[in-house]
Amino acid sequence: MNTPKSSLLFQQATKLIPGGVNSPVRSFKHVGREPVYFDRGEGPYLYDVDGNTYIDFCSSFGPLILGHSHPSVVAALINQATKATTFGACHPQEVKLAELILLGYPYLQQVRLINSGTEAVMTAIRIARGATGRPKILKFEGCYHGHSDGLLAKSGSGIADLAESSSSGVPQSIVSETVIARFDSISSIEKAFKQYGSEIAAVILEPIPANEGLWIPLSAQLEEICMLARLHGALIIFDEVISGFRFGLSGASGYFNLKPDLVTLGKIIGGGLPLAACVGTKTLMSQLAPIGPVYQAGTLSGNPLATAAGIAVLTELLKNPPYEMLAKRTKRFIGRLKEEVLPDWDFAQMGSVFWMSASKINRSFPPDITADDKKSYATFFVKALEAGVYFAPSPFEVGFVSTAHTDEVLDASVEKLKKCLK
Repeated sequence: MNTPKSSLLFQQATKLIPGGVNSPVRSFKHVGREPVYFDRGEGPYLYDVDGNTYIDFCSSFGPLILGHSHPSVVAALINQATKATTFGACHPQEVKLAELILLGYPYLQQVRLINSGTEAVMTAIRIARGATGRPKILKFEGCYHGHSDGLLAKSGSGIADLAESSSSGVPQSIVSETVIARFDSISSIEKAFKQYGSEIAAVILEPIPANEGLWIPLSAQLEEICMLARLHGALIIFDEVISGFRFGLSGASGYFNLKPDLVTLGKIIGGGLPLAACVGTKTLMSQLAPIGPVYQAGTLSGNPLATAAGIAVLTELLKNPPYEMLAKRTKRFIGRLKEEVLPDWDFAQMGSVFWMSASKINRSFPPDITADDKKSYATFFVKALEAGVYFAPSPFEVGFVSTAHTDEVLDASVEKLKKCLK
């Protein structure tokens, strides 16, 4: 029997790349098998190097709201590639994309395009510290904001204590300026402000946490967090790298009718290419160089290929917002999964985003994902993969439905899963 091409590629990769992967979640560590190597994507489908076809619910972890290789995105990329792939200088498309982003976030005035969500968050935090003159950042346990040193932090001996490093190579001196509280506990947030209120530059949060399961907060919880921040003179940063343009044209901010001071965006605004943004009020964004004292730079920021893809995606979303349709399709799909495929599992869904849990999802955050839950997910993932349905290779990650996932495609997914789990 011939060794699959994916396996041969992984064997080669482990010799050349740490762990064989360029991001840990690609390692398939949580599902107990080697990663799949993909060759191409089209609409809701992925095709691997061994000729297998999958219905894709990972969607590159979120940006492919129009599906793989959407015609308008491909056309925009081809058109731009014939002109130039990079300038390292100003070009019209970065202006156009900024205009489109602000149509979704009209209460903010300026955009700085950046290469990744991690960099966008780094920039927002630096702006907040520069504007307030305060050193500390308050973040919430279970919310992920990229891999910058100061945010690779976990709670210390007591909630609302100063953080401890959650990664080797990150000195305690760096995370000592990070304060950790619980999203689901207003009392822990109040305690944090009582202890460090005059030192906290900003509160940063995923308004809809989607990196450790999917948690949908109550509007009142978010309103109270924002009120506490403003009461103590701290800025509010919404990390909408996942939720921006995914839950609506104004993301989670619009859904909850809240107006943070700074918003970080990624994923969709680059159409799946490396691109992110820090968006804010003119006053705050004027802190940035070259007009302000807060330094931030990036030779390839606002890359013309990435901005072309982003313009194509946002133009489609603004022209014909698909959110109501996507929510309806996703709800129907999740309903069938619960009823016909995984009746003992629990599901969370908001818009076109969903999460599956092998045990009951409660109102606490972060959720308790047990060893048994992880084992159950790994078993399910492998069976689904063999049946031609691809989910994120981790029980912590959410799933995404795109406009390319028609009801027929979703029904086909259910039937494949029913057969493989019998």
